[in-house]
Amino acid sequence: MKIKSIIVLALLLTVFGEVHAQRIKDIAYFKGTGSEQILGYGLVVGLPGSGDTYRSVFTIQSVSSMLKRFGITVPQTDMKTRNVAAVMVTAKLNSGLKEKAEFDVTVASMGDATSLQGGVLLMTPLSALDGNVYAFAQGPISVGGYDVNTPSGGRVSKNHTLTGRIPRGGILERAIGVNSADSKTVGIMLRDPDFTTSNNIASAINSKAGSDIAKALDASEITVQVPTDKQNNMAAFLAELEGIQVQSDVTARVVLNERTGTVVAGSNVKILPVTISHGNLSINIRSYPVISQPGQLSNGSTIFFNNLVPTQQEDSTKAVAINGAATVQEVAAALNSLKVAPRDIIAIFQALKEAGALVAELVIM
Repeated sequence: MKIKSIIVLALLLTVFGEVHAQRIKDIAYFKGTGSEQILGYGLVVGLPGSGDTYRSVFTIQSVSSMLKRFGITVPQTDMKTRNVAAVMVTAKLNSGLKEKAEFDVTVASMGDATSLQGGVLLMTPLSALDGNVYAFAQGPISVGGYDVNTPSGGRVSKNHTLTGRIPRGGILERAIGVNSADSKTVGIMLRDPDFTTSNNIASAINSKAGSDIAKALDASEITVQVPTDKQNNMAAFLAELEGIQVQSDVTARVVLNERTGTVVAGSNVKILPVTISHGNLSINIRSYPVISQPGQLSNGSTIFFNNLVPTQQEDSTKAVAINGAATVQEVAAALNSLKVAPRDIIAIFQALKEAGALVAELVIM
């Protein structure tokens, strides 16, 4: 069991010690570009009795309003909507998409439907934060699972069937308005602001161009002066910029997930000289039932007594002195010497942080 714990810990803490270069396009984006989130309210039809019930009043009102557009008037009290479900439709659009471009949409139930399997989304307008409609979505829903209920109460299900996707179900009718940069200056925005990385990007661009055309304004933005001979072909110049390899820098961080016992340490994590002592106390309670049978013709009754006997066992873990660990491999080796499970490592990391021996940010999920 201890050997298994050591192996698991080594796998959880193994991170490449070297910092590899990354492309600018992987850690940053050009100013004026990005994404836009859109959403809409729609109806899913064709469900096999798994749609919203009469308690979802908004579904009945939506169906009534839709039918009126086709010249059909039906009293809401006479509607049975078990084949229809009200849903919210969401999508994330890239600013580079043009009119008539197709994209995936996500559909999620908002009523008391039991499943969206087999349903078809009716044409749904999708709007952005400014209230303008940019796209429409429609099509059959793929839920990637099933949920079967029987009249007797039996149920067989797999995955979540109240949320699904429509691959290429959205069509962009209006391009997203973005603030495109002029032909003389380009702004590069870091996804994770960092002064060191920002300065490295400026240095890499200047080294590539052979002149000081890039300048790091702060931890998030780098401005680049477009050379005169590149201003007539901005697409090629931007493609050249985003392909430049840059040495990125990250904050030393240890992420702990107490629910799963997962421990992940970054490459810059260090441990200062410290002494650690960790022991486990396990208490087991075993049942030893005692049964007393009465003699023949005694008119007595059988007596049952459950004798519970507790036992305890404490691991004799000695104190371990760590002279310091400068790499993730050294951290893993030092903590493996304690021969504890990954969940115990979480408590040790928290204690190291409180003692000031952990040189890293501690993130608990």
